[in-house]
Amino acid sequence: MAVRTRTIGGRIARLLGSVLDPMVWLHPFRMLHYYGYSHVGQRRLMTVGRDVRLAPNTSFRNGERIELGDQVQLGEHTALWAGKTSSWVRVGARTTFGPGCFVTAADYGLAAGSRITDQPMVERDVVIGPDCWIGTKSVITAGVTLGEGCVIGAGSVVTRDVPAGAIAAGVPAKVIRMRS
Repeated sequence: MAVRTRTIGGRIARLLGSVLDPMVWLHPFRMLHYYGYSHVGQRRLMTVGRDVRLAPNTSFRNGERIELGDQVQLGEHTALWAGKTSSWVRVGARTTFGPGCFVTAADYGLAAGSRITDQPMVERDVVIGPDCWIGTKSVITAGVTLGEGCVIGAGSVVTRDVPAGAIAAGVPAKVIRMRS
């Protein structure tokens, strides 16, 4: 039989501590700010086609350079980050992203002798063709083009272009076969 190490007084003290903690009461405001910044505010800047389905916790950066075609679907925790100054993320019609995908159109520089975040970003467009399926937790890096109807396996990191109709998977992603 297990020994009870917690007293009723200790439980009540923990309950009161959590209820009286000011961070508990401020948390809803933090969530509203985050939601408005990463989803609602950026969504207003984007070009969005008809019947697009966005999970409520998707994240966008630089929405003025994000374009989603008709019937695109973005799964939970998917993030689309266009470049700060010039690069776009363009997604073709009927493309579906699984949960947790990340697409970025900009990379930091990698020169030695300088902090990475102090270096200028290298921006390159990401173009995802129509009818693609991007598997859960995939990453698509700057400068990549995915051809029409391609499939990206779950957990893949796409660093190079993928031709139309290809199935690519792995880290880094490689074409493993064609769909037809």
